[in-house]
Amino acid sequence: MRMDRITNDVAERQSFPGSASNTNCAIRTLSRMLHKAEDKKLIRQAPRLKRVTEFERELLLDESSETLLLEAAAQCGWTPLSYQLFEDIVQLMRDTGMRNRREIYRMRVENLDWKNRIIFVPDSKTKDGRRKVPMTQRVYCILRRRCRDKNGVLKKESWVFPSRRKTAKRPHLGSIAKHFAEARTKAGLPKNLVLYCGRHDYGTRMMAKTGNLKAVMVVMGQKDVKTAQKYQHREFEVIRAAVNESQGLTP
Repeated sequence: MRMDRITNDVAERQSFPGSASNTNCAIRTLSRMLHKAEDKKLIRQAPRLKRVTEFERELLLDESSETLLLEAAAQCGWTPLSYQLFEDIVQLMRDTGMRNRREIYRMRVENLDWKNRIIFVPDSKTKDGRRKVPMTQRVYCILRRRCRDKNGVLKKESWVFPSRRKTAKRPHLGSIAKHFAEARTKAGLPKNLVLYCGRHDYGTRMMAKTGNLKAVMVVMGQKDVKTAQKYQHREFEVIRAAVNESQGLTP
Protein backbone atom coordinates (compact mmCIF):
# COMPACT_ATOMS: atom_id res chain seq x y z
CA MET A 1 0.00 0.00 0.00
CA ARG A 2 1.19 3.51 -0.78
CA MET A 3 2.22 5.36 2.38
CA ASP A 4 -0.09 8.27 1.61
CA ARG A 5 -3.04 5.84 1.71
CA ILE A 6 -2.30 4.56 5.23
CA THR A 7 -4.78 6.05 7.69
CA ASN A 8 -5.61 5.29 11.31
CA ASP A 9 -8.66 3.30 10.16
CA VAL A 10 -6.41 1.11 8.03
CA ALA A 11 -3.99 0.58 10.91
CA GLU A 12 -6.81 -0.33 13.32
CA ARG A 13 -7.94 -3.14 11.03
CA GLN A 14 -4.57 -4.86 11.18
CA SER A 15 -4.04 -7.80 13.51
CA PHE A 16 -0.75 -9.05 14.91
CA PRO A 17 0.21 -12.26 16.72
CA GLY A 18 1.00 -12.20 20.41
CA SER A 19 -0.02 -9.77 23.10
CA ALA A 20 -1.34 -6.20 22.97
CA SER A 21 2.17 -4.93 23.70
CA ASN A 22 3.38 -6.71 20.56
CA THR A 23 0.64 -4.98 18.55
CA ASN A 24 1.65 -1.60 19.97
CA CYS A 25 5.28 -2.30 19.09
CA ALA A 26 4.26 -2.84 15.46
CA ILE A 27 2.11 0.30 15.46
CA ARG A 28 4.97 2.38 16.90
CA THR A 29 7.28 1.09 14.16
CA LEU A 30 4.75 2.03 11.47
CA SER A 31 4.29 5.43 13.09
CA ARG A 32 8.04 6.10 12.99
CA MET A 33 8.14 5.13 9.30
CA LEU A 34 5.29 7.50 8.49
CA HIS A 35 6.90 10.39 10.37
CA LYS A 36 10.17 9.78 8.53
CA ALA A 37 8.22 9.94 5.27
CA GLU A 38 6.64 13.22 6.42
CA ASP A 39 10.06 14.68 7.26
CA LYS A 40 11.29 13.81 3.76
CA LYS A 41 8.20 15.36 2.17
CA LEU A 42 7.05 12.01 0.78
CA ILE A 43 3.63 12.45 2.40
CA ARG A 44 1.84 15.59 3.47
CA GLN A 45 1.10 14.58 7.07
CA ALA A 46 1.62 11.41 9.07
CA PRO A 47 -1.61 10.09 10.64
CA ARG A 48 -1.82 9.77 14.41
CA LEU A 49 -2.09 6.02 14.93
CA LYS A 50 -3.98 4.81 17.98
CA ARG A 51 -2.46 2.27 20.35
CA VAL A 52 -4.45 -0.64 21.72
CA THR A 53 -5.09 -1.01 25.43
CA GLU A 54 -2.63 -3.26 27.23
CA PHE A 55 -4.08 -5.37 30.03
CA GLU A 56 -1.23 -7.85 30.56
CA ARG A 57 0.38 -5.88 33.38
CA GLU A 58 -2.88 -5.88 35.33
CA LEU A 59 -2.30 -9.59 35.89
CA LEU A 60 0.18 -10.73 38.51
CA LEU A 61 2.54 -13.64 38.28
CA ASP A 62 2.06 -14.15 42.00
CA GLU A 63 2.93 -17.02 44.33
CA SER A 64 -0.19 -18.96 43.38
CA SER A 65 0.51 -18.61 39.65
CA GLU A 66 4.14 -19.62 40.19
CA THR A 67 3.08 -22.79 41.99
CA LEU A 68 0.59 -23.72 39.26
CA LEU A 69 3.11 -23.03 36.49
CA LEU A 70 5.84 -25.14 38.08
CA GLU A 71 3.45 -28.01 38.82
CA ALA A 72 2.26 -27.93 35.21
CA ALA A 73 5.81 -27.67 33.86
CA ALA A 74 6.77 -30.80 35.80
CA GLN A 75 4.11 -32.68 33.79
CA CYS A 76 5.15 -31.38 30.36
CA GLY A 77 7.80 -34.02 29.74
CA TRP A 78 10.69 -31.58 29.43
CA THR A 79 14.28 -32.52 30.13
CA PRO A 80 15.53 -31.81 33.68
CA LEU A 81 17.70 -28.99 32.32
CA SER A 82 14.74 -27.33 30.58
CA TYR A 83 12.58 -27.58 33.69
CA GLN A 84 15.35 -26.16 35.90
CA LEU A 85 15.89 -23.26 33.50
CA PHE A 86 12.16 -22.52 33.46
CA GLU A 87 11.92 -22.63 37.25
CA ASP A 88 14.97 -20.40 37.70
CA ILE A 89 13.74 -17.74 35.27
CA VAL A 90 10.22 -17.60 36.76
CA GLN A 91 11.59 -17.25 40.29
CA LEU A 92 14.15 -14.64 39.27
CA MET A 93 11.41 -12.57 37.61
CA ARG A 94 9.31 -12.64 40.78
CA ASP A 95 12.19 -11.96 43.19
CA THR A 96 14.09 -9.25 41.28
CA GLY A 97 11.48 -7.46 39.14
CA MET A 98 14.08 -7.30 36.37
CA ARG A 99 13.13 -7.19 32.71
CA ASN A 100 13.49 -10.64 31.22
CA ARG A 101 14.96 -10.03 27.74
CA ARG A 102 17.16 -7.02 28.38
CA GLU A 103 18.29 -7.82 31.91
CA ILE A 104 17.85 -11.41 33.15
CA TYR A 105 18.73 -13.20 29.91
CA ARG A 106 21.79 -10.94 29.45
CA MET A 107 23.03 -11.20 33.03
CA ARG A 108 26.77 -11.72 33.38
CA VAL A 109 28.75 -13.28 36.23
CA GLU A 110 31.12 -10.32 36.59
CA ASN A 111 28.14 -8.08 37.40
CA LEU A 112 27.20 -10.12 40.46
CA ASP A 113 28.45 -8.83 43.81
CA TRP A 114 28.38 -11.94 46.01
CA LYS A 115 29.65 -10.19 49.13
CA ASN A 116 26.94 -7.52 49.17
CA ARG A 117 24.42 -9.70 47.33
CA ILE A 118 23.80 -7.16 44.59
CA ILE A 119 23.06 -7.56 40.88
CA PHE A 120 24.42 -4.75 38.74
CA VAL A 121 22.41 -4.03 35.58
CA PRO A 122 24.82 -2.23 33.19
CA ASP A 123 22.42 -1.80 30.29
CA SER A 124 18.66 -1.77 30.02
CA LYS A 125 15.64 -0.38 28.20
CA THR A 126 16.19 3.15 29.52
CA LYS A 127 18.98 5.24 31.03
CA ASP A 128 17.45 4.76 34.48
CA GLY A 129 17.58 1.02 33.92
CA ARG A 130 21.29 1.08 34.77
CA ARG A 131 21.05 0.21 38.46
CA LYS A 132 21.69 -2.20 41.32
CA VAL A 133 19.17 -4.86 42.36
CA PRO A 134 19.31 -6.65 45.73
CA MET A 135 19.42 -10.45 45.78
CA THR A 136 16.94 -12.31 47.93
CA GLN A 137 18.08 -15.55 49.53
CA ARG A 138 16.34 -17.53 46.78
CA VAL A 139 17.96 -15.44 44.04
CA TYR A 140 21.38 -15.81 45.70
CA CYS A 141 21.05 -19.61 45.75
CA ILE A 142 19.88 -19.77 42.12
CA LEU A 143 22.72 -17.59 40.85
CA ARG A 144 25.40 -19.34 42.90
CA ARG A 145 24.30 -22.63 41.37
CA ARG A 146 24.11 -21.19 37.87
CA CYS A 147 27.53 -19.56 38.03
CA ARG A 148 29.58 -22.66 38.78
CA ASP A 149 31.59 -24.59 36.18
CA LYS A 150 31.61 -28.36 35.74
CA ASN A 151 34.06 -28.70 38.64
CA GLY A 152 31.84 -26.70 40.99
CA VAL A 153 34.11 -23.63 40.94
CA LEU A 154 32.51 -20.18 40.71
CA LYS A 155 33.16 -18.58 37.34
CA LYS A 156 34.75 -15.13 37.20
CA GLU A 157 33.15 -14.07 33.94
CA SER A 158 30.55 -15.55 31.62
CA TRP A 159 26.88 -15.37 30.73
CA VAL A 160 24.71 -16.59 33.60
CA PHE A 161 22.33 -18.06 31.01
CA PRO A 162 24.50 -18.95 27.99
CA SER A 163 22.84 -20.24 24.86
CA ARG A 164 22.85 -24.02 24.76
CA ARG A 165 22.94 -24.06 20.95
CA LYS A 166 26.29 -23.42 19.29
CA THR A 167 24.54 -22.16 16.15
CA ALA A 168 22.40 -19.64 18.02
CA LYS A 169 22.59 -15.99 16.91
CA ARG A 170 22.90 -14.84 20.52
CA PRO A 171 25.55 -16.04 22.97
CA HIS A 172 22.96 -15.90 25.76
CA LEU A 173 19.43 -17.19 26.36
CA GLY A 174 16.94 -15.67 23.93
CA SER A 175 13.52 -16.69 25.24
CA ILE A 176 11.48 -19.23 27.20
CA ALA A 177 8.21 -18.07 25.64
CA LYS A 178 7.26 -21.47 24.16
CA HIS A 179 7.83 -23.27 27.45
CA PHE A 180 5.95 -20.59 29.35
CA ALA A 181 2.96 -20.83 26.98
CA GLU A 182 2.92 -24.64 27.27
CA ALA A 183 3.02 -24.58 31.08
CA ARG A 184 0.44 -21.78 31.24
CA THR A 185 -2.00 -23.71 29.04
CA LYS A 186 -1.53 -26.92 31.03
CA ALA A 187 -2.05 -24.98 34.28
CA GLY A 188 -5.27 -23.42 32.95
CA LEU A 189 -4.02 -19.87 33.46
CA PRO A 190 -5.22 -16.96 31.28
CA LYS A 191 -3.37 -16.23 28.02
CA ASN A 192 -2.81 -12.64 29.15
CA LEU A 193 -0.51 -13.90 31.88
CA VAL A 194 3.01 -13.48 30.51
CA LEU A 195 6.43 -13.83 32.10
CA TYR A 196 6.73 -10.02 32.33
CA CYS A 197 3.81 -10.08 34.79
CA GLY A 198 6.38 -11.22 37.34
CA ARG A 199 7.85 -7.72 37.19
CA HIS A 200 4.46 -6.17 37.86
CA ASP A 201 3.95 -8.56 40.79
CA TYR A 202 7.34 -7.55 42.20
CA GLY A 203 6.52 -3.84 42.02
CA THR A 204 3.11 -4.36 43.60
CA ARG A 205 4.54 -6.37 46.51
CA MET A 206 7.38 -3.93 47.12
CA MET A 207 4.98 -0.98 47.19
CA ALA A 208 2.67 -2.81 49.60
CA LYS A 209 5.55 -3.65 51.93
CA THR A 210 7.49 -0.38 51.82
CA GLY A 211 5.10 2.34 50.65
CA ASN A 212 8.20 4.01 49.21
CA LEU A 213 7.46 4.85 45.58
CA LYS A 214 10.89 6.39 44.93
CA ALA A 215 12.76 3.36 46.25
CA VAL A 216 10.63 1.02 44.13
CA MET A 217 11.27 3.16 41.03
CA VAL A 218 15.03 3.12 41.65
CA VAL A 219 15.33 -0.63 42.16
CA MET A 220 13.11 -1.32 39.12
CA GLY A 221 14.87 1.20 36.89
CA GLN A 222 11.82 3.36 36.19
CA LYS A 223 11.67 7.06 35.43
CA ASP A 224 7.96 7.53 34.68
CA VAL A 225 6.02 8.14 37.91
CA LYS A 226 2.72 7.32 36.19
CA THR A 227 3.98 3.86 35.30
CA ALA A 228 5.25 3.21 38.83
CA GLN A 229 1.99 4.42 40.38
CA LYS A 230 0.26 1.37 38.91
CA TYR A 231 1.91 -0.58 41.70
CA GLN A 232 0.13 1.43 44.37
CA HIS A 233 -2.73 -0.70 45.63
CA ARG A 234 -2.55 0.33 49.29
CA GLU A 235 -5.94 2.07 48.95
CA PHE A 236 -7.58 -1.35 48.89
CA GLU A 237 -6.05 -2.19 52.25
CA VAL A 238 -7.29 1.13 53.66
CA ILE A 239 -10.85 0.45 52.47
CA ARG A 240 -10.75 -3.16 53.72
CA ALA A 241 -9.51 -2.04 57.14
CA ALA A 242 -12.21 0.66 57.33
CA VAL A 243 -15.02 -1.79 56.51
CA ASN A 244 -13.71 -4.34 59.00
CA GLU A 245 -13.46 -1.67 61.69
CA SER A 246 -17.03 -0.51 61.04
CA GLN A 247 -18.17 -4.08 61.57
CA GLY A 248 -16.11 -4.49 64.73
CA LEU A 249 -13.80 -6.97 63.07
CA THR A 250 -10.03 -7.19 63.17
CA PRO A 251 -8.14 -6.65 59.87
